[in-house]
Amino acid sequence: MMGSDIQRGLLWILLGLSGAMLIDKWQVYNGRPSFFGIEPPAQVQTVEKTENAVPTPPTPTPSVAVPAPATAPVTSMHKENLIEVETDLARLTFDPDGAVIVRSELLKEKQQIPWVDTGLAGLVLGNKVPPPKDEILFQDRPPRVYLAQTGLIGGDFPNHKTPMKLVPGPLKLEDGQNSLSVKFEGESGGVKLVKTYTFERNHYSIKVQHDIYNNSQADITPSVYYQLERDGEKPEGQSSMINSFTGAAVYSEEEKFQKITFSNIKDQNKDFEKVANNGWVGMIQHYFVSAWVPTEGVQRENYTRPLGENLYAVGTIVPAGIVPAGGSTSAQATLYSGPQDQERLEQVAPGLSLVVDYGWLTFIAKPIYWILTMLHSLVRNWGWSIILLTCIVKAILYPLSLAGYKSMARMKDLGPRMKALKEKFGDDKQAMNQAVMQLYKTEKINPVGGCLPILLQLPVFLALYWVLLASVELRDAPWMLWITDLAAPDPWFILPAIMIFTMWIQYKLNPTPPDPMQAKLMMFMPFIFGIMFIFFPSGLVLYWLTNNILSIIQQYVVNKQIEKDRLRRQRN
Repeated sequence: MMGSDIQRGLLWILLGLSGAMLIDKWQVYNGRPSFFGIEPPAQVQTVEKTENAVPTPPTPTPSVAVPAPATAPVTSMHKENLIEVETDLARLTFDPDGAVIVRSELLKEKQQIPWVDTGLAGLVLGNKVPPPKDEILFQDRPPRVYLAQTGLIGGDFPNHKTPMKLVPGPLKLEDGQNSLSVKFEGESGGVKLVKTYTFERNHYSIKVQHDIYNNSQADITPSVYYQLERDGEKPEGQSSMINSFTGAAVYSEEEKFQKITFSNIKDQNKDFEKVANNGWVGMIQHYFVSAWVPTEGVQRENYTRPLGENLYAVGTIVPAGIVPAGGSTSAQATLYSGPQDQERLEQVAPGLSLVVDYGWLTFIAKPIYWILTMLHSLVRNWGWSIILLTCIVKAILYPLSLAGYKSMARMKDLGPRMKALKEKFGDDKQAMNQAVMQLYKTEKINPVGGCLPILLQLPVFLALYWVLLASVELRDAPWMLWITDLAAPDPWFILPAIMIFTMWIQYKLNPTPPDPMQAKLMMFMPFIFGIMFIFFPSGLVLYWLTNNILSIIQQYVVNKQIEKDRLRRQRN
């Protein structure tokens, strides 16, 4: 019946939304591309580190082949001469062979605890909440391999497998100290390389300098390579149903942000900007990124390559120019390895904040994130920021919402007349529809007026979903009481339960569909969506719950006004 178009519209919109999101998750879960433009990682099972290769430089620089070990390689973490460096934000482990970063422990970021281990689910399943652990990015414990490597190519020069010596000096950033420099030096083929890692307080970015000394009897033309090596698996503990991107990326001013999946690297079938004098290369995973940023304006060549079974590399090669015999030169770059904090990323390099992937709704999600950060700067709580954002959206849509609520209130007021029309026309649906349309016209009711505000809010709802999914600032962000992580589901299912109650009130405030089957479906809809929202981030449920409460208030006020108008007309 036309009198129930609003309820049907709401039902189909919400069912379509939830269906699309569930199908999209199923697509990614099965290794197929996301409908929202986020590509799944390569599905490869094992890591076989057959060759820790030095990159092949662009012609005409001659390539350098590093001999593979005769026996199975020993992982760096089993060596006894590893060097540990600690700052205020991270604890890093260096392998003196190549001065490679083989482990990084982020001291301010904790690994997320599976929500089924917490709250009501953990209580029912008997799961215990494990103690929080620091987030680990770089590591060298197969099958987890994630390394930051540098070296020289173009001759028999020191590379990321050359034994290097630690220059004596402090290895910890002490209180009151703003920077810390750690140096390594090694020599090969008459060329000495000094690597200097400089750490700054409250910064995840590391300044890396290569000082090249030509102690040979001939001129040399070395190039410095900056490489990230990683296995092709999702981060440990991440749900297979979260379709965030895991893979490599290249950025340049010419081609902007380009994502490269591990399958692209394996098949070498992805076009990206290979020659540039700006930009960066990186490895991306949910909430975190590592990126090499060479000096702006310096020519470089970007590359990707498979290194073995389920082992991939992305890097960039920067020519160091001609170094005469007895001469020296230097090359600088920045290594960022840490959370995808957009404010930090924008300070490191242009375009680096683009690793925060909001999918195809970026054009809406970016403003929403900006508004949320502005609100957060005022209230210092992401939960209250989401509530204020909901109020702002409702205020903007108020004129449209008011028209829709008036239409629904008037339709509810027409209940007895609709019932009379049904008794008059019986099973003659065509005549019934014509009579209903005439009644709407006479009473100046728009039967679909209530759908427009819902349609306009759906992009906001979806965009907020991606903001909650991708923004590390909301990771582990508490609201109050039992809500300690707005990016995770409500551990006690309280918000979904309250949302069911508010949807039930909305159902009672709206006109009941004349069709009994439709009426039953609308009656069960709050419970259907309440169960579905159990698995959504609690911040998203908070948004929808706040929207429901505001809608109930608006609908109640409009209903009362319509009732007063009807009584006034009856008295007159």
